[in-house]
Amino acid sequence: MADQVRYSWASEPLQDGAVLVGRDRIEAVGTFDELRARFPRARVRRWPGALGPARVHEGPLPKAPTPRERIHEVLKLGAVAILEEYVDSPELRAAAERNDVVVLPGARPAMIGESGRADLAVFDATGACLATVCAGRLVHRRR
Repeated sequence: MADQVRYSWASEPLQDGAVLVGRDRIEAVGTFDELRARFPRARVRRWPGALGPARVHEGPLPKAPTPRERIHEVLKLGAVAILEEYVDSPELRAAAERNDVVVLPGARPAMIGESGRADLAVFDATGACLATVCAGRLVHRRR
């Protein structure tokens, strides 16, 4: 549940929205009240800000001492996909695969929808990433 849910970052926000995640897939998207009525036993996480599709990191990956840490830096930005042209070593590709980060041949629009992979991010009013969900797993949460 979040103050707003966006199907894409260009779409109109759904106020008091929610996304139901089952394993690594999105099961449903709607208002919190609608989903609570349909799925009364679902676990609820509440986030301030806007919840929408996780980003595609479109530039060079942040510098860090190890490939794993470089991938983690991307996750902290709300991205769960990187571009192949910036994967500069087999170790970096392996770190991406171990963390379910998608390596794409080119940029693509990020959207959420039912039955799609549960790649989500929550951003506050300043644009800072509060949480990243990669294939249904909470992989980053700002404290």
